[in-house]
Order: sequence, then C-alpha cells, then structure tokens
Amino acid sequence: MNNSALLSFLCLFALLHQSLAASPQFNVIQFGAKPDGRTDSTSAFLAAWKQACSSTRGVTLYVPKGRFLTRSMLFKGPCRNSAIFIRIDGTLVAPSDIWAIGNNPNWIEFQYVNGVTISGGVLDGKGAPLWSCKLAGRKCPTGATTLGFSFCNNVLVSGVTSLNSQMFHVVINFCRNVKLQGVRISAPGNSPNTDGIHIQMSTGVTVVNTKVATGDDCVSIGPGAANLRIENFACGPGHGISIGSLGKNVNEPGVQNVTVKSTTFTGTTNGLRIKSWGKPSNGFARNILFQHATMNNVQNPIFIDQRYCPNNIFSNRVLRRCMQASGVRVSDVTYQDIHGTSATQVAVNFDCSKRNPCKGIRLDNVRLTYNSKPAVASCANADGTTIGLVQPGSCL
Repeated sequence: MNNSALLSFLCLFALLHQSLAASPQFNVIQFGAKPDGRTDSTSAFLAAWKQACSSTRGVTLYVPKGRFLTRSMLFKGPCRNSAIFIRIDGTLVAPSDIWAIGNNPNWIEFQYVNGVTISGGVLDGKGAPLWSCKLAGRKCPTGATTLGFSFCNNVLVSGVTSLNSQMFHVVINFCRNVKLQGVRISAPGNSPNTDGIHIQMSTGVTVVNTKVATGDDCVSIGPGAANLRIENFACGPGHGISIGSLGKNVNEPGVQNVTVKSTTFTGTTNGLRIKSWGKPSNGFARNILFQHATMNNVQNPIFIDQRYCPNNIFSNRVLRRCMQASGVRVSDVTYQDIHGTSATQVAVNFDCSKRNPCKGIRLDNVRLTYNSKPAVASCANADGTTIGLVQPGSCL
C-alpha cells in the first residue's frame, strides 16, 4: 500500500471511528437488563430496541458481558435510521422450560429492518430439553429458531456464536443483501432439526468464514433463493450443504445462481446435495457451482436426490403421493475440484427425475476414494460432461 492509499485508509478509519463514537449508545443495562442469567431481561432489550429504532441517527445497542435471560423477542421495523449496530459482548440465554419459547417460530427475530449489524456474542438456545422430549416421543412444542430475519435488507451478522438451538439456528426469509461472516454454530450431531443456516425467498446472501456443527443440514437453501455465495465454510457433524428440499408444493419458485466454494465436510451424512420431492412441481435448481470442496469420510459426497421423501414422519397416504417422478428441473450444475474420502462405496450419486432428467451436469477434476480404493458413481436420468481427471469414473 503506497503512502497516499495508506493516508486515505487512515482518514476513512478515523471518520468511521468518530462517527461511531458520536452516535447514541443504548446499553441494555440502563433499561433494566440483569446480567445474572436468571432475571428475565426481555422487556429491557425491547425497550432499548425501541429507542434505537426511533433514532434518526445511526445508533449502537450494547449488550455488555454477562448472561442475559430472555424470552422470545421481535425487533421490528421499519426504523427511522438504517445504521443500527448491535454489539454483544455477553451471552443471551433462552429459558430452559421448553414451553417458554417452544411454540414461537423464533426466539430472536428481526422484521422489516433495513441496515442492521449484529457483532459478537453468544446465543444459547438451551435446546437439549426439547430434543430429549422429541426423541422420547412425548408431547412437545415445535421449537423456536434462534435467530430469524424476515423482510430485512442490508444485514451483517459478524462473529456471532449460536449454541444448541431448539430448531434452526439462523433463518433468512424474504431478505436482500445479507452477509454472515465468522459465524460459529454448534449443536450435537443427534439434535433433531437443528439446521445451521436456512435461506429461502431471498437474494444476495453471502456466508463466509463460517463453521457449522449440527444435527441437520449445515446450510439448507429453500425455494426462491437466488444469487447466493458460500465460501470458506466448514461443516461437520451435520447433513451437509443442501439445495432443497424443493418441490414440496406444485407451484413453487426455484433456486438459481448459487456458488459454493472452498468448503470442508467432516463425518457428514452428505456433502454437496440437491434434493427434491418425488411429486409434481414447477420448481427448479439451475446455475449451481460447487468448487474446491474437501470430503473427509462423508457418506454421500456428491448427491442429487430427486426421490426425497422422509418416510419416518409421514403417513402411508403421503408416502404414496411423494413417490412419483419429481417435477423439479435440475440443470447447469458444476462440480469442480471435489476431492477426499467417501464413507460409502457410491461417492457420486445422480438419482434424477424420469420426467425431468438432470441436464448440464459437469464433473471437473473430481477425485473421491472409498477405503483407499476407487469409489463408484451411480447415475439415473442424468446427462452431462466430464473434464480432466474424474474418479470415480463418470456414469454420465
């Protein structure tokens, strides 16, 4: 960096620091929050948000060190400013009682907010009692997502840790321009329905430098997602990165323009997966790039499953309805520089729809082994090409 560039950067940093220093700061302690992990601080957080949202200038909402117990909280806009900075140095703790938040869709939710940054801190969802209830087959609430965003634009989540969510950890729904960076998500591998990051009906979402260990998909990409980028991402345990499930409904928006690069999967049930229900639908998944992925003992490193039908949770009537040819169209999917080890002999599995065969599948330098020996590829209704060294041998 030359002297003029360095001077410009220092001036910009000084202006930013001065701006943040001059902006109002609302400390949740001032609104009655108690950092003891026992006192309900929900009202204090919502009061601080009300002040921050009504300010005409950029503001900081500050959560100091300590443990803050809260029930479900809705941080709702639109706000009078588009620069709310939420700095968390402490830990937010959900109630241990599964019924306290378990019938709410979200524990912490942002709606209709434009321009919010959440930096640092730990979100402890206390999900273990609910998982135990579900695994025991008892009557339980559905469970809450830890952090939800709906109808929000220009969101940054940086350096946040989510622990033991009751259900999904982060959900992004009907949003634009959302970035998650340096996020850490952790739940046991047997925790049910604890997807790490779920994205649907949203565009311009970026996930970088993030690690997810959970009991379901590390990332799930649902209908209506477009222009997504995932980079420098580690997954395991978990069910991998999944586009889908798609095609559950007949009329459903598709998924397009997705880039997933520089990823590592360790001990996961899937690596890079596209899944759609075996039933009629007008959905689609197209223009997908999977690039630079490392598989470490992954059960299904590369998988297109167009006969998805989780038979452990549906009646025989529903099972019959979803064992048809999938209507979802899968096209223009590239797998480039995918290497490592498979935990099963079939490392590449393209199980595509008879009605709408997969088109434009590209395998470019894929090297996957099983027990130090060549793995196997399986194809049904899939058309595509190979480039460079491809192991196992292509079945396209």
